[in-house]
Amino acid sequence: MTLRFTKMHGLGNDFMVVDGISQPLPEDGLPLPAARIRQLADRHFGIGFDQLLVVQPARTAGVDFRYRIFNADGSEVNQCGNGARCFARFVREQQLTQQHDIRVETAGGTLTLHVTDDEQVTVNMGQPRWAPADIPLRAPQERDTYVVVAGNNGYEVSAVGLGNPHCVLLVEDVDKAPVASVGPLLESHADFPERVNVGFMQIIDRSHVRLRVFERGSGETLACGSGACAAVVCGQRRGLLDEHVNVALPGGHLQISHTAGQDILMTGPATRVYDGEIPRDDSPSPATRA
Repeated sequence: MTLRFTKMHGLGNDFMVVDGISQPLPEDGLPLPAARIRQLADRHFGIGFDQLLVVQPARTAGVDFRYRIFNADGSEVNQCGNGARCFARFVREQQLTQQHDIRVETAGGTLTLHVTDDEQVTVNMGQPRWAPADIPLRAPQERDTYVVVAGNNGYEVSAVGLGNPHCVLLVEDVDKAPVASVGPLLESHADFPERVNVGFMQIIDRSHVRLRVFERGSGETLACGSGACAAVVCGQRRGLLDEHVNVALPGGHLQISHTAGQDILMTGPATRVYDGEIPRDDSPSPATRA
């Protein structure tokens, strides 16, 4: 038995997307076991992707779909902004809906997705969560910044919850930022009990930033939608950024809008790469078709 999928990307942050509505999934609702996800995520021996996205029937009244996200290491996570844009394009292209406004339930709460006439997607990411328990972060009280000690160094970070945990460091030059070394240290730091996505942000001016993100369970990616939102709201909280910010990531640009006390809006593209199908077991190589 095979499993149909679509390969998509949002600014190079790439996904394997599975329709769990028109094709059957196992009783536990998981499209594939964790070991199989890790195998397929491998860029040399598998399909290659940062995350696996699954479309399932909604379980909540007033919601259109259930949206599940699995990292390349097989772990399930609550939120992915770039994935949400791909999700919106996918369900429309697969004729699962023709709506422009789509409500989806995630493990981190309900998201509202809006597909524009030119097929850009705006995701309502909700409001930032600053209380340490809501991030989650082990800290005695809420602060604008925290010092996280790793090895012999202390790192000043902002921290925010967006349905998934984020910390953000300010850097002078994002090209020289120690993403490969400091990213893993902070991602698995004991102060973040559910691990954390680590953003390295260079501020160009009050409406432009550059950003690289080390994502938990995936490593550095070309783009991270929730990471872009986290970077902007953290910069705003410190009085460094305006309400509308262009975020330049290695894979391209996202537009982030946020006014204090209101929801965060993220707008950007989503692109289909190809359709394919794979054996549901661990047979050698995936068969794909354009």
